[in-house]
Amino acid sequence: MAHIASRTLSPAGRSAVGPALFTRIAVAFAVWRQRRALAGLPDHLRRDVGLTDAEIDREARRHLWDVPDHWRF
Repeated sequence: MAHIASRTLSPAGRSAVGPALFTRIAVAFAVWRQRRALAGLPDHLRRDVGLTDAEIDREARRHLWDVPDHWRF
């Protein structure tokens, strides 16, 4: 008889993995979108934000999973 791995089910009978996975994907997409927007700022807005071009470029090149600890769950 083959062993079948079981999933943890929520009280409603749905997989508990789904919502957490969806949330992680949504956060990763939001991080990607924000970093792209930051990299695309015109010069006058970059100065207004108070970051140097090097700081903005470094932030824009960071990986999706490279976020502050307080963003993680």
